[in-house]
Order: sequence, then C-alpha cells, then structure tokens
Amino acid sequence: MRKKNRIKTNMKVTKKILLGIFIFWIFSGQTNQLKAQDVAELTSGETVTITLDEAIQIALVNNHLLRKGLLDLDRAEAQIREAWGSVYPQINASGSYTRNLRTPNPFAGSDAGGLFESFGAIDWLAFNEQARTDGDAGTNPISFDEYLDRQRQGYEDAGITPPGMDGSNPFAVENQFEFGLSVTQAIYNGAAFSAIKAAQQFREFSQDQVQADRQQVVQEVKNSFHSALLAKEQVEVLRSSVERLRVTVDETRRSVEAGVLSKYDRVSAEVELVTLETNLIEAENQAELAAKNLALQLGIPTQKEINLRGSLEFNESLQPQIADREIAYEIALQQRPDVRQTASLLELRSIEGDVTRSRYFPTVNAFANLAYIGSVPSNRTVISPIEGQEFAFTTSDRSFFDDSYWNEAVSVGLRMNWNIFNGFQTRMQVQQNKIDIKQAEIDREFQKNAVYLEIDQTLKNLETALKRIRSQERNMEQAELNYEFALKRLQEGAGTALQERQASSLLDQSKLNYLSAVYDYLIALSQYEKSIGKPVLDAQ
Repeated sequence: MRKKNRIKTNMKVTKKILLGIFIFWIFSGQTNQLKAQDVAELTSGETVTITLDEAIQIALVNNHLLRKGLLDLDRAEAQIREAWGSVYPQINASGSYTRNLRTPNPFAGSDAGGLFESFGAIDWLAFNEQARTDGDAGTNPISFDEYLDRQRQGYEDAGITPPGMDGSNPFAVENQFEFGLSVTQAIYNGAAFSAIKAAQQFREFSQDQVQADRQQVVQEVKNSFHSALLAKEQVEVLRSSVERLRVTVDETRRSVEAGVLSKYDRVSAEVELVTLETNLIEAENQAELAAKNLALQLGIPTQKEINLRGSLEFNESLQPQIADREIAYEIALQQRPDVRQTASLLELRSIEGDVTRSRYFPTVNAFANLAYIGSVPSNRTVISPIEGQEFAFTTSDRSFFDDSYWNEAVSVGLRMNWNIFNGFQTRMQVQQNKIDIKQAEIDREFQKNAVYLEIDQTLKNLETALKRIRSQERNMEQAELNYEFALKRLQEGAGTALQERQASSLLDQSKLNYLSAVYDYLIALSQYEKSIGKPVLDAQ
C-alpha cells in the first residue's frame, strides 16, 4: 500500500514538473525577436532609442563576450575535424638531391680489384674465340697484354678516356635523386578513436558554454538597463523636486516682502534649492555613466546616446511563472548549461580514461611506399665498339632521364607498435583518472546543492522585494496625500513653507524608495531566471 502511494506521489510530482517546464517554455518564447539587420538599423544613428527586449537582442548580436564564444565553438568544430584526421590516411611526399663531391672507392683495401681484372680477361677470351671461329686467316689469337695495349691504343686513337683510366673513381656517381610517396592508414588505434569522442564531447561542452555566456550576458544587460532606468527615474524625481522647490522659493520671497515670513525662511529655502540642484547634477552624471555602461554591454560605441524606453513600475505580469522551489529546481537541472557542462566534464574524464587504457593495446597501421630513385653521373658518355673494326670505338651521350639511371621501388606492409611494459606508468595514469572522475562526481553533487540554494535565495529575494514594493506603494500614496495637504495649508496661510518642503521631501523619498524596491525586484527576477536556466532566444 505504501509503495502504491509512493508511486502516485512520484507521478504527481512528475506531472507538476512537466507542467512547469511546459509553462516555462511557453512564457519564455514571449520575447520579441529582432533580425540581425534590424539590430544594425536600430544602432545606426547617433541616438539609440531602445526597450529592454531590444537591448537584449542587440547584445545577442553585438556583445563582445558572445562573439568570442562563437569563435570558441568554431574552434571546437575544427578540433573534431582534427581528431578525425588521425584515422584518415596519412600521405607524405619527400624528395632529396645529393651532390657527391668526393666518393671513396668502395673496394679500397680489399682484393676486389682482381675481380675487375678478370672482367678484362673475359673480354680478351671472347676476342680470341671470335678470331678462331670467324674463319678469317688474317685474324689470329693474341696475348692478354697485347689485347690490353691494342684496346688502350684504340681509345687513344678515338680520343676517349675510359672511366677510371684518368685516375678518377670509376664507381662515383655525382648526382643522386630520390622522390618518395608514403601512405599510412590506421587499422586500429584506440587512442585516436577515443580522441574523436573527446572532441565531440568538448563541442557539446562549448555549446553549453555559449548558452551560459548568453544567459550571463542577458542578466548583465537586464541589470545594466534597470540601473540606467533607475538613474533616469531618479533624475526625473529630483528634477520635479527642484521645480517644486523653485516655486516654493518664489512664494517664500513674496511672503518675506509682504512681511509674512522672515528672511531666515527665504535663505533656508534658497540653500535647500542649491543643495538639491547639486544633487540633480550628480544624478544626471550617474545616469549618463549608467547609459554608457549599458552601451558597453550591448557592444555599441559608448559615444552614442542611449535613450531608454520604459519605466520602473511593478505589475503582476512580472511575477515568476514558476514559484515552486522543487519544480524550479528540477527545471534548473535540465535547463542550466553549467549543470550540463558538469555532466560533460564527467564524460570527458571517462573518455580520458579510455584514452589511457588504450595504451594497453597495440596500434596497427598499414603502409605503402613508392620511391623513384635516380643515380645520374655528370659524365653520361657511353663507349661502344665500331662494328666490323677491331679496337675502334665511338661514343654517345645518354639523356639525363635515361632509364638506366632511374629506378622505381614499391613496398607495402603492416606495422604494429605495442608497448609491453612501461614501468606501470599506464596503470598509475588509469588510477589518477579514476580519482579525477570521483572529484568530478563530488563537484556535481556540490553543484546540485548550490543550485537549489541559489533558487531558494532568489525566490526569497523576490518575496522580500515584493513586500517592499507593496509597502512603498502604500507609503507613496500617503506621502502624496500629505504633500497635497501641506501645499493646500500653505496656500491658505495655515501652514508654513518649511512644512511644505518637508512634505515634498518625504514624497520624493517615498518615490525613490519605491523605485529602489522595484529595481531590487527586477534584479532578483533576473537572477531567478538565470538560476533556473531560462533559455535565450536568438536574433534572427
């Protein structure tokens, strides 16, 4: 039975929360939206006349913090593409040129020289064999030394110096070229795939940060707008008070001239007027500074004049749509971007653990290499015997790109890299990551408690400010009646100018107190909306 009652209670609470979220979203969409081009037109003149909603839309387009935040979001997108690049094929091209100024004889100090002498003996044997078998009686076999002498003489007659006979290194190749293309494809790399997940999670973190910045900017714009509006209203109250006091000073002067009042009353009124005019000048300066601070929040030049449309007045529509603490708390857990960021941070810590654990496993890559290698001598002259003539030679030049100088090399394969043991470093890093996750969970728990406390405090501030508004409304009505009564008594001669000035001062003070109470309420309302994560509408 208790279990059924508990289920029913939970269902009722869930329904209340869903209804609260629905109402919250309905009323969140009531703000008028401006297009970006409308914002540009609205701020194009020397004087900018705006309402609170227009100020918010201007800030969503021009505010410096938001513009930087959008760039961070672009950076997160680029990081995702960068992370994907680690699993795409890697293509590298290389090229080199080497000029061998002096090349050592690779056979120096060995008996390999006799091997090349035997190559000459092979040519001599081939010559004698041809002489024996061609049937020409005039051609007789010759000795090896005679063969070398006649060959050398043939070179001299043709004006040819064979390689190596001029004292140079016959194995030297002056110009060496190598051009290569390497392609590598990751087959398995646990760290790379985890890095992609981390980059995507960081993008969500950045998106929530943009939303948090937007809510912060909206709150600051509201506070700045209300501060500027309060300063403007205070100026109006002081200006009205100065005008009333000037009338009182004129009436006091006439009364002094008629002998009804003393000069003391006139001087007192004049001193009070100067003091009030000084206060008015200071209030006007404060109002101008407040307007410039609003312009800074809106991201428009502070040289522009800001004209505010609106007034500090309370009406019932300003009360929050959701005043239940539990429902507001549940809404905040779902809507607040900083709460989602904490969850994203916890997920990032988990992904970092995956990256660390991937070091237990090998990485496997496939590769393919293509190289084009050239060994091109500076002297590309080729010595050839003249057909039909003994020991007669001719020369020809090969081209730079002759096939005999250039060769291709192609190879493919798999490459595995596996760190079998690294002194327990990976194990300790995994342990540290687990600690980071526990710390993040503690931070999330603390944040939830802080969110509830923030909502509770803002609701109490709203209740306190609303009570002050109700009280100041009654007080202002009494102050207006008191001033009208004092003014009437002064006009009838039953009252004094001092009594009228005191009633006027009380009226001004009650108006200022009322404005201060409304201002505090609006500031508390802005804090409450931010505490529950009220969504911010975009400028189109």
